Amino acid sequence: MTSDATRAQTAPAPGGLPLASRQDGSYPRPQLMRAAWADLDGVWAFQHDDDNTGLTEGWAAGLPTSREIRVPFPPESVASGVDEPGFHPVVWYQRSITRADLAGAGVSERSPRVLLHFGAVDYRASVWIDGAFVGEHEGGHTPFTFDVTHLLDQESEHTLVVRAEDDPHDLTQPRGKQDWHERAHAIWYRRTTGIWQTVWLEAVPEASIADLRWLPAGPHAVDLTVRLRGAAPAGSRIGVHLRFDERDEDFGTVEVEVPRTRTEVELTVPIARQRNGQAADELTWSPEHPRLVDTTVRLTDAAGATLDAVSSYLGVRTTATDRDAFLLNGRPYHVRSVLNQGYWPESHIAAPSREALRREVELIKELGFNACRIHQKVEDPRFLYWADRLGILVWGETPGAYEFSATAVQRLTREWMDAVERDASHPSIVTWVPFNESWGIQHVADDPAHQAYSRALTDLTRALDPSRPVVSNDGWELQNTDIITVHDYEGDGAVLATTYADEDARARLMVGFGPAGRRILVGDAVDHGQPVMLTEFGGVNYQPGTAREDAWGYTTAADGEDWIARITALYDAIRASSFLTGSCYTQLTDTMQETNGLLTADRTPKVPIEQIRRAVTGRD
Repeated sequence: MTSDATRAQTAPAPGGLPLASRQDGSYPRPQLMRAAWADLDGVWAFQHDDDNTGLTEGWAAGLPTSREIRVPFPPESVASGVDEPGFHPVVWYQRSITRADLAGAGVSERSPRVLLHFGAVDYRASVWIDGAFVGEHEGGHTPFTFDVTHLLDQESEHTLVVRAEDDPHDLTQPRGKQDWHERAHAIWYRRTTGIWQTVWLEAVPEASIADLRWLPAGPHAVDLTVRLRGAAPAGSRIGVHLRFDERDEDFGTVEVEVPRTRTEVELTVPIARQRNGQAADELTWSPEHPRLVDTTVRLTDAAGATLDAVSSYLGVRTTATDRDAFLLNGRPYHVRSVLNQGYWPESHIAAPSREALRREVELIKELGFNACRIHQKVEDPRFLYWADRLGILVWGETPGAYEFSATAVQRLTREWMDAVERDASHPSIVTWVPFNESWGIQHVADDPAHQAYSRALTDLTRALDPSRPVVSNDGWELQNTDIITVHDYEGDGAVLATTYADEDARARLMVGFGPAGRRILVGDAVDHGQPVMLTEFGGVNYQPGTAREDAWGYTTAADGEDWIARITALYDAIRASSFLTGSCYTQLTDTMQETNGLLTADRTPKVPIEQIRRAVTGRD
């Protein structure tokens, strides 16, 4: 299935490329765009393989079934058309790759190589074309790509087969909020198995641009890392051109030669207009002013002919901590965040539509928040595009494992590295969170091995991306953390106000046992004046209309009036604190049996939205 929407975005950049900052939200990789691609989502053949016999029975060459599934929705969901949430550890998919798909991907004499992209397949994927093995990937939340040129004939139809393995009982797999019980319980939800993000084709030249990573290089420049696929001819060059608001055609341009033995090129792109300090705020990115700079990156040969070209965008912004402040663009910024599970009743962790991702960002802003914490999930990149474009801060987090072992350490570390690499260019992401509430490091309070892992992954995150603060273990039992984060579900606003009132209250919190009986700092960690944020609080249960029997929250309101009064009192306590520099309310929406959202599961505000916004912001 090839959609016309996959071929054209809105206003074009120079050379016929799409203008990345004004795309329509359908492109699966929003910060590296080409003019053509083929969307393989839609109806596929599908088969459960509960006895794990498909490999020996030859399913890699074609499935013995006519059952259908709608990709990219997981088979546990209603939207998939399968709707079977029980234990099914192995599933198979099949789809034809047609001549129309290849034409839509832009296959041509100039772009002969065909790339098969998967946004995410949970948890381990194996892929075949016409029975020939293509490759495999492990990691349920991160993308992967295969060059399948040698397996495709443009004049023929081909059979694409995918096998996904997701053991529901393997707690070494990073799984986040996916339940290991057959039925969802407590704070965990139904599982996601198999394909849950877009599958797509793209044609590229023999030597092409494979990846871009933008990071700030101070207030006047950005660093760019360009990774190449294939061998670039001798004398090839990378050229970068920056453009803002379709006006400034030449305010940032750099060109460098590609080293002959390297497939990775690093360069710094100066932004001359930022040197006027009085005008610097005219270009910087923030939630209040989400300005995006469009870029074109070209690979040219020694004679200057274009070998490959892509469009991208970046945000000129810095994020850091200093003393007790969280800094955005060098200035203290109060983070007003909401916990977002990224879960929909009909489609689970896959968004029900691309439009739903934009609407999620819009709702977060309409409710009065300037940030969100994506919880235990690596969200679809198209959500991050709308966060970049519409303006919210995002805390990037990894799905946790629930067992500590060498296998769990290897798996989570690899997947987290891939997630950081995928998302490091998004200006909306301002903080990294490799652990949550000691999940997977349950004995970090007193086990040296757990402590070493927490410290190591936190420092590894800084090595991968030195431009953002890192929270070592969100909620409690922190070590080498840039922000001290606390989870506290106290339901009485007056009690919360006392706990976080002043510097004496802060000192008590740091040296004793905090909420839930957990130490805030462990090991050799000390409070050296980092910013402190209340990164989970609230969770007040209220169900307009018919109530679920299994519903729960951390506290329960009698009715809508009581519910908004409780939330207002909690926020008043935060506003009264002399040291809290941010907060994150639990949570954006009701999610299965958790009915503590500000919105119902279908994204309807539980009381008029202006009442919620007034409670959150303290302003009319």
